[in-house]
Amino acid sequence: MSTPAQASGPAADPDDLEDRLQRFATIWSRAIFPVTATSMTRIEFEQHLLPLARLLSAALRARPFDVAPAQSVGAALVAAHCTDPDALSRTLGVVDSYLVLYCGAGADTPVDDLRARCARLQHALAAGFARALRERTLSEQEAIARSALAARAFAEQALHATEARFRAVFEDAAIGIGIADLEGNVLDVNGALTRMFGGLEQVVRGRRVTEWVHPEDAPHVWNLYGELVRGERDHFRVEKPFYRSDGTVLWTNLTVSLLRDPEGRPQYQLALMEDTTERRLLNLRLRYEATHDALTGLPNRTLFSERLEKALTAGEDSRFGLCYLDLDGFKAINDSLGHAAGDRLLVEVADRLESCATAPGEMVARLGGDEFVALTTGPDVTARDAEELAGRILGALSTPISLDGREITVRGSVGIVEGRAGERGPADVLRSADITMYRAKSAGGNRYERADPEADARAITRHGLTTALPAALDRGEFFIEYQPLVHLGDGTVHGAEALVRWCHPQHGVLGPDRFIPLAEHTGLIVPLGRWVLEEAVRQARFWTHRHADGGPLRINVNLSPTQLHHPGLVGDITDVLERSGLAPGALCLEVTESALIGAEEDLLKPLRQVAEMGVDIALDDFGTGYSNLANLRRLPVSVLKLDRSFTRGMQQHPADPVDMKIVEGIVSLAHSLELAVTVEGVETAAQAEQLRALGCDTAQGWYYARPGAPDRIHSLLLADAV
Repeated sequence: MSTPAQASGPAADPDDLEDRLQRFATIWSRAIFPVTATSMTRIEFEQHLLPLARLLSAALRARPFDVAPAQSVGAALVAAHCTDPDALSRTLGVVDSYLVLYCGAGADTPVDDLRARCARLQHALAAGFARALRERTLSEQEAIARSALAARAFAEQALHATEARFRAVFEDAAIGIGIADLEGNVLDVNGALTRMFGGLEQVVRGRRVTEWVHPEDAPHVWNLYGELVRGERDHFRVEKPFYRSDGTVLWTNLTVSLLRDPEGRPQYQLALMEDTTERRLLNLRLRYEATHDALTGLPNRTLFSERLEKALTAGEDSRFGLCYLDLDGFKAINDSLGHAAGDRLLVEVADRLESCATAPGEMVARLGGDEFVALTTGPDVTARDAEELAGRILGALSTPISLDGREITVRGSVGIVEGRAGERGPADVLRSADITMYRAKSAGGNRYERADPEADARAITRHGLTTALPAALDRGEFFIEYQPLVHLGDGTVHGAEALVRWCHPQHGVLGPDRFIPLAEHTGLIVPLGRWVLEEAVRQARFWTHRHADGGPLRINVNLSPTQLHHPGLVGDITDVLERSGLAPGALCLEVTESALIGAEEDLLKPLRQVAEMGVDIALDDFGTGYSNLANLRRLPVSVLKLDRSFTRGMQQHPADPVDMKIVEGIVSLAHSLELAVTVEGVETAAQAEQLRALGCDTAQGWYYARPGAPDRIHSLLLADAV
């Protein structure tokens, strides 16, 4: 079995690793030293970064993997005054390009996993950087706030006392300070505020405060300002943007206070400004990275969930349409061409999907893996609009994509959910879309299906049954009913078929058609099948002792295809028979014809071993698989169970002559091969008599008895069930 490529072969030499770390630290220091405010030389700064490089290297190779060291590295950069946004972006670039190259040597982790770890370390480093920068900023803000309060107190004292003291505070303050009269005319500004607006004092002095309106002003900002100049409040604090003379935007934390004269009458307004532009840009960048897919650039699950929540709470007049897309066969592309090719394919798919959702109210997002969603919203969205969007998506995917010189045809399955806002929550909508998408995939893929509440309910019920199966077996919720097998020659009970049932706490008694496919899918069919075998054999042993003069001589137990492939099948059967003391000849295992069509010898080998023990093998549902009759000679079977579809025509009068000829031919062939013939679905006396006349050996059906408790095995009804 092939294994993923590793970062290197033998373990790296410690000295070699230290040399690599030194080179990594050198590259790192050269990248960020020019944008770092530090008194250290570059060589000293490089030695300062070396322990941080060791932390990143250890985190990359650690087991278990933990991103906490990367967060501490981000915080350490802030502590080292590497607070310029370029320092973070350059650091992330160095880590992305060189960390695996220089620090992945000797790791026993696949390269793809190392790169995935590296990506997570970058995110953690950025998060640690942002957190530390935010904490530092908050600390500075607190200091600034205290400084602002002090400045206000000093300014009031200066106005009331001496101009010299006021000027000392005014000019030397670290934050921007401006003074205006109550009409909004700017009277004076300090150097810090002038520098914020580009260094030109005339741009600021002489203007009116009301001229600094910005489209992104919060609605209540100017209401607060009006209350202040009217003397109704003493101060307010807001986040406000301003335009600089060059057209760029200055974002500030603005505090405006009212200065009163000695009699308490409003006289001036004092503005204190803190420049938050760089911090805002960093937050916007971090927000973008947190809400967009790193591979495709599309909105990710987080942002899509926000948009969907907004669409579903927009009011009763709003409608939505959601298309949930999953690529068909994407795993095969990853397995055959590699994950790098798969990533390129996903990028191309994302580009095509974006071109399908360009109208107002439309968006496309990647939820993860090969799952995408397209959302359209608006008051006039209809089911037809959602179907047209799904059609555009499938049409965009129909053109082959070129990968590594190959033309790859991409197919997809789409589940559509549309409706009115406010009727359902986001989780319900997504679940319905997911279920509907899988319904489209089950129907062959490369198509779309519309959501069906009844189909959703069935799928949810199936999921509930699937998750409840393991506990149900442990709690003893399964039981077995037995249907008699009657000898057509003399009408005696020849045996019984064991049919498992589930007594579900909410849904009542469930037949095998409701849960056996689920057990097959989850693998629980193996322990469930063994339990059925043990219970049926135990019951057969009890009958043998209780009814030695005419009780059932055989118990029929069904084997699923999954059980046939289980390596412990022969051992389980041998163990159950030995512990129960039941003779192997009293057990018959029923295997569907479809499970044995074209079966390889490896699959038939365990059946041959069981047959050699003396256990009978019955070919169930014979005639439904269109098998070659010549194959019967190589199968280790001793009984044919004829499917009821061949004998249904015998329930009418006169009997269907074609069905009569077919059954007659099958019985003749089976007997020539020394095989017994059992007929299922016998429901009338006339049908039973015709089958007896055609030479069938045994029969079962509602004419004799419905499946029931083991103590009713001899209670034959002999009533026309039709």
